[in-house]
Amino acid sequence: MYNSEMNDFSSNRRGQSQPVSRKGSRKSARFNLPEQGAGDDYVEITLDVMDDSVAVHSVKVAGGGGSEDPELALLAKGLENRGSSRIKQVSEELRRLATLTRRPQPAAFDRSKSAAVRALKGLKFITKTDGTAGWAGVEKRFNELTAETNGLLPRALFGSCIGMNKESEEFAEKLFDALARRRNISGISIINKVQLKEFWDQISDQTFDSRLQTFFDMVDKDADGRIAEEEVREIISFSASANKLSNIQKQADEYARLIMEELDPNGAGYIMIENLETLLLQGPSHSIRGDSQKFSKLLSEKLKPTNDNPIRRYWRGFTYFLQDNWQRIWVLALWIGIMAGLFAWKYVQYRHRAVYNVMGPCVCMAKGAAETLKLNMAIILLPVCRNTITWLRTKTSIGSAVPFDDNINFHKVIAIAITIGVGIHGLAHLTCDFPRLLDATPEQYAPMIRYFGQQPTSYWWFVRGWEGVTGVIMVVLMAIAFILALPWFRRGRVALPKPFNQFTGFNAFWYSHHLFVIVYICYVIHGIMLYLSREWHKKTTWMYLAIPVLMYMGERLMRAFRSSIQPVKFSKVAVYPGNVLALYMNKPNGFRYKSGQYVFLNCRAISPFQWHPFTITSAPGDDYVSVHIRAAGDWTRQLRVVFSEVCQPPQSGKSGLLRAEYVTGENNPNFPKVLIDGPYGAPTQDYKEYDVLLLVGLGIGATPMISVVKDIMNNIRASDEEENSIESGAKGRTKGNNFKTSRAYFYWITREQGSFDWFKGVMNEVAEHDHKGVIEMHNYCTSVYEEGDARSALITMLQQLNHAKNGVDVVSGTRVKSHFARPNWRAVYKRITLNHPNTRVGVFYCGAPQPVKELKQLSLDFSHKTSTKFEFHKENF
Repeated sequence: MYNSEMNDFSSNRRGQSQPVSRKGSRKSARFNLPEQGAGDDYVEITLDVMDDSVAVHSVKVAGGGGSEDPELALLAKGLENRGSSRIKQVSEELRRLATLTRRPQPAAFDRSKSAAVRALKGLKFITKTDGTAGWAGVEKRFNELTAETNGLLPRALFGSCIGMNKESEEFAEKLFDALARRRNISGISIINKVQLKEFWDQISDQTFDSRLQTFFDMVDKDADGRIAEEEVREIISFSASANKLSNIQKQADEYARLIMEELDPNGAGYIMIENLETLLLQGPSHSIRGDSQKFSKLLSEKLKPTNDNPIRRYWRGFTYFLQDNWQRIWVLALWIGIMAGLFAWKYVQYRHRAVYNVMGPCVCMAKGAAETLKLNMAIILLPVCRNTITWLRTKTSIGSAVPFDDNINFHKVIAIAITIGVGIHGLAHLTCDFPRLLDATPEQYAPMIRYFGQQPTSYWWFVRGWEGVTGVIMVVLMAIAFILALPWFRRGRVALPKPFNQFTGFNAFWYSHHLFVIVYICYVIHGIMLYLSREWHKKTTWMYLAIPVLMYMGERLMRAFRSSIQPVKFSKVAVYPGNVLALYMNKPNGFRYKSGQYVFLNCRAISPFQWHPFTITSAPGDDYVSVHIRAAGDWTRQLRVVFSEVCQPPQSGKSGLLRAEYVTGENNPNFPKVLIDGPYGAPTQDYKEYDVLLLVGLGIGATPMISVVKDIMNNIRASDEEENSIESGAKGRTKGNNFKTSRAYFYWITREQGSFDWFKGVMNEVAEHDHKGVIEMHNYCTSVYEEGDARSALITMLQQLNHAKNGVDVVSGTRVKSHFARPNWRAVYKRITLNHPNTRVGVFYCGAPQPVKELKQLSLDFSHKTSTKFEFHKENF
């Protein structure tokens, strides 16, 4: 009998996974049976379910024994003869239920606490929801949004009202429709506050069953209790669009078939809510067990802030500061000490000269500042002598005491000191020295005649001489170079109207910085034509400048000679999504480099003068040199255009939007001429000093890390070959492999799905050939909502299914499984600390400056409070 079968099915369902609550009435092929003892009379109907019809066998009053009511029998005949479409639908549903009861039941769902918690994390519609307090905020926004609509909230404003961002408007509208269908009010476009409260109660319900039902209703657009393949295809396309995953959107048909194949193995043509529940409850879990869990708790206790007395806390912070920054401290202390000594020396010297009686302490201040300017104008060239710094950090051990990674920062600090020095020197002359000379009586001025001649009568007298002219030129040119070097101008953040927009961007920075040639010529003239010093040996400006200027000129001559011998030959060029240009060049003779280093490129087709730095993405063992360039500025955009003109759409199976390759003996493309200069040292090149690495790349900042990953893979292969040769008993000496790195964690965070195409080959190579698990790859796509958000729930399911079946991630298109949103860096550091106690970990970062503060602070915190020492390095350009 139907009733008994339904009861059997319901009890079976409860025993497995607890039924999803179905409050309220709705149109559905599923039946709502009254509970026993509800007080309502009902009947037992015995049906013969056939292929295309339902025959009524008997109708009896429930609990009425075996007698059949004549009136009910007559009603049954009417139902049978009518043969309506509703009866056919009931027939199909009953046959499905009967099949379910006869089918061997699958293994019981894991409704354990851990599985439920994991599943709950997979379906969050609202974040930071806390019941009543959450509703208070929703109610406040409702009142604001409906102030002019008489308390009625339009469907289009539903997302804003419940706290979703503008990018989630389409998702919010679909959620609105699902909640409305659930209450049999579909088709409406406005709701009142009472209805909004009902909607809110459902989406803020923290139970798994409620969240699952809400998600199911969003997919089940026709509210028939089933999800057809067309509905799956539509929700995949929508989810991909909401998460900016264009590749998944294009393959929606393929992925819909995959989901149907997995969740509808019997070919019924639809998915039930139980299938989704199975998928969510049986998702992978990662837990820390046993001793690791104990260590994790101990570590958490260690990392908690302590409540020591202020003196002890400040002293501990001071000692930590000294430990972390002692290299910078001694360099800055030495530099400041030398400046202070020079200033004091000149101040005292002029304090005892005759000019002091007329010009007073102002002349001492001006001359003291001038002496510091001589020092700083000399040493500001040293941090940009890249060949010298590369040689020192590569060939000597000076790098252990001198922070070469901060060369550009030191260059900027010196520039600030020069600005201060120029200000003191100029103001002391203009506001104090010169007015005193102009206002002096003839008797007071008499000792000054030997220096200035006849007494000046106006400021113009001081300006028209060599000293004044060169001083004004230097100040103007240095001001231009300083302003255009500020991040707002150099990175083009300032929007200026035409034609002034030419003063922003890297080109303006590059050209203005080369005004230093004129500045140094004027500076030497200014130092020779001094008013108060006549003897040549007292005109010391040229003495300060001689060695640094010669070093810098030698650097520039070396660059010009090394790069102008012959343009590089290209083996391959590719244009990738995200405005990235990849150049693969034949390695020039004698060109040796380390992973993490960079080169300068010059393209004569754009400018014969401009040289721009780019990190090498190939490994030292490769027979080519590659760079990946993101078109983000004037020069890089022009470079992409120039190379795009010689590229064509790629053949099937090859990556890139455009592509060009050099093939021997064929009609090859005419590549633009490019000169290369380098390599130059960078922080990441020191990665071999560490046993464990944490490599972090943001967007195109992954380039130095990719080179390191390739180098590690090359060393892994070399080590394997060496082991195989030893095992096979091959004669001859094997080349010793002194490779130190035993584990590398690579985190690549990018905003666009297409970015993964840049290094797809590298990621697949690691996944396929790193059998020892030396490299652990973590790709993060920030355009996708965080794992656990309902907006990315279907993407997560699809990712699990496709990776399990085909071994390919649907987001990155590689064998490396992607994560969503951004990493929890504290959890990353904690995990590495647990895995590698008593170890030095090299943390290398390249990318936008936003995460630097957090990564650096975590490195310090974990180094101070655990046995694992994290040493943070970041790239500077």
